[in-house]
Amino acid sequence: MKPEHRAIIAIDLGAESCRVSLLRWNGDLPEVTLAHRFPNGPVQHDNGLRWNLEAIWSGINEGLRRAALLAPEGIASIGVDGWAVDYVRLGPDGQPLALPFCYRDPRNAAAEAHALQKISAERLYQLTGVQSLSLNTVYQLCADNSSGTSPSAPWINLPEYILHRLGGRRVSEYTNATHTGLVDRETKNWCPEIFTALGLDLAAAPELVPSGTDLGRLSGPLTSLPAFHSTRLIAPACHDTASAIAGIPAGDGNWAYISSGTWSLVGAVLPRACAGDIARERGFTNLGAAGGGVCFHVNVNGMWLLSQCMKRWREQGASLDLDSLVAAGEKLPSPGALLEVDDLDLLLPGDMPHRINLQRQRLGAAALPESPTSAPAFASLIFHSLAARYAEILSALPAISGTHLNEVFIVGGGSRNQFLNRLTEEATGLPVSVGHVESSTIGNFAIQLAVLNQQNASTQLTAEKIAYWARVLSTMN
Repeated sequence: MKPEHRAIIAIDLGAESCRVSLLRWNGDLPEVTLAHRFPNGPVQHDNGLRWNLEAIWSGINEGLRRAALLAPEGIASIGVDGWAVDYVRLGPDGQPLALPFCYRDPRNAAAEAHALQKISAERLYQLTGVQSLSLNTVYQLCADNSSGTSPSAPWINLPEYILHRLGGRRVSEYTNATHTGLVDRETKNWCPEIFTALGLDLAAAPELVPSGTDLGRLSGPLTSLPAFHSTRLIAPACHDTASAIAGIPAGDGNWAYISSGTWSLVGAVLPRACAGDIARERGFTNLGAAGGGVCFHVNVNGMWLLSQCMKRWREQGASLDLDSLVAAGEKLPSPGALLEVDDLDLLLPGDMPHRINLQRQRLGAAALPESPTSAPAFASLIFHSLAARYAEILSALPAISGTHLNEVFIVGGGSRNQFLNRLTEEATGLPVSVGHVESSTIGNFAIQLAVLNQQNASTQLTAEKIAYWARVLSTMN
């Protein structure tokens, strides 16, 4: 299969940084260039923890303009993936009503508690197969209701919002939609029972579409650039984890995945949802996979723990390098008591070394000195605790799902941590294969290529077609 030889762009929205990447062809060989990378992060306002939407939009526009200069052959399509659950509310004029909330805003916990008085967590899981987390879109929408936002105000998740603002129609791509906690796992459409029970307006939800949907042509000022003359807007797997899994160049074997970044998503792709009581009790969630199937995994608090520690130490004047910190932590003896990494208190921002010590004290372990000199000890503790949590999940998964696991692929930024990779291999007993650091971008590209190169534009993508292009892209250095 020969590729479409115009360039394509993948935009990956990250909670800490965003990337605009360009895929071009040297003959039939793919080459990816990072056109632009810019920092991101929530900002605390008087009315909550919010995303700086205009800064994100400005960074994306800068990246697209840089990419256009690098691609005189023209750009065939643009796809956007990013973190799930957060969304933009739109007014009658189609403009944002306010800056979007960050999923870590504390308003969500109260909203979840109130919602579960109207419909039980057990019923929600039975309907959706989705783990009940206070950050889920369903609870954020309930928080909007409590704060006076009209339930009828249209909303759209952030990756799809960027595509919409670039000229595409307002949609919710399936892999991202499942993260809302509002999709019926049987019908694969919005679940009216949940909307009704919680006083949410079904008419405010976007049109639900599969991965690889063509949303129309790019419009607006960017089209004045020759490279964007006839560029299509494609919804890849708009959730970055689904894109990351789509970027794994694996065959049909029984493999597990760990998408390692701010969060660690630990699980396997199954042919159908597994939503029994044991799966719910063990924290497994069933989310859409690109091209069909289900991403069956547990959300684990990931490298957020260390990044928040490092943020605190830098505030104290320390100059810290992640690679050096990992190397120093690896030289230390294994820690005694491990962390419960998914403790709700460790999901919140602010003074993470102190939060970790509060948990250690509750568990009867001695506190670590919270100064930057103890950074290697905190790093070692975090990595050993993460590996133990990964092993706990991957040992439970076969018994729950009936799937035998032969290996585990680790993708994402955390895959560069060879110390954590080694600990994971030792803890799980599974051989570890390291995928691409930017696997979300690779999966985004693979889905766009599958769309652009299929003969029948109306044919829904299959996992096999996407995997073909992921293997093509895996030949890159």
